[in-house]
Amino acid sequence: MLSRMQPPFSQDLERRLRDPLGCTQSGESKVNLENAIKYFSPKSPMLNDAPGTTGDRLAISDVMAAFGLTEAQARFGFELFLSKHGITSSEGAVAMLTDYGMTQAPHCRALAALDETVRRDLVKLFSLFAYEDYTRSAASKRPCSCCSGTGFVEAEIFTTKSHMPYRERHFVKASVKMGVKNFSPADYEQTRAVREVERVLCSSCGGKGTISNACRCRGRGTVLDEYQSKVQGVPVTKTCSKCTGRGYARLPGEAVRRAAGLTVMAISEPTWRRGFKPFYEMLITQCHREEAQADALLKKVTGKVNI
Repeated sequence: MLSRMQPPFSQDLERRLRDPLGCTQSGESKVNLENAIKYFSPKSPMLNDAPGTTGDRLAISDVMAAFGLTEAQARFGFELFLSKHGITSSEGAVAMLTDYGMTQAPHCRALAALDETVRRDLVKLFSLFAYEDYTRSAASKRPCSCCSGTGFVEAEIFTTKSHMPYRERHFVKASVKMGVKNFSPADYEQTRAVREVERVLCSSCGGKGTISNACRCRGRGTVLDEYQSKVQGVPVTKTCSKCTGRGYARLPGEAVRRAAGLTVMAISEPTWRRGFKPFYEMLITQCHREEAQADALLKKVTGKVNI
């Protein structure tokens, strides 16, 4: 009976890393980063080292060991993923992305021609916006630009106010007391238009202070093709032309160029398009690539175990 028992998972992690091919056999259950989120905010946590009822179930110590090995070999991607879901602060991920950008800056002619201080400031700015674009999804939200996230805006309102002059008050009181026929006190009132500034609900966000990043397709990436639906007689969908199937709106590159002009240096539109934008897009691509590498490594570490 003892010979059939499998070794503890924590003792088998390093062997799987040294032998990647041993974790690619058919019929194995692999774990990705999306499934690992539940261990950081479990609904019913069972934080103990007691083994499960089945031999292929991970204990919490095995899970932490798997995360530790994944972070050791793919720290950049693992940190990006954790900060993307709000588990850790974004400062570490942005700092790593900035360091990576500085190593790639000499290969960009537009950045290589700049002073070291200006280059560092630009790369840091590009890294901040690249991280913001990387973390966007159909479920994420952004602060409303109209109300700056407060939910209220100041609006000019013109109201009509009326008053009765002091001299007419005695005459009106006497006329009312004497019972003069066909007498209207409103005829002696004076009106004026008053301009006031009041805080009203923002019409863009409805007072919420945030706006969803989801596209008009509601994050599905597809919309109904009305023409083909009429021709075929059944609902036909097509790729959303606005988000090109992503389901959410990306951060406009023009916003990055304008931010650079306000904080670091002015960049013309042709210079941005030819020199700096490819470098900015490369940072975004690297974020997704690093996350994919961390995901693949976690699958390799837990290739034979359910999590």
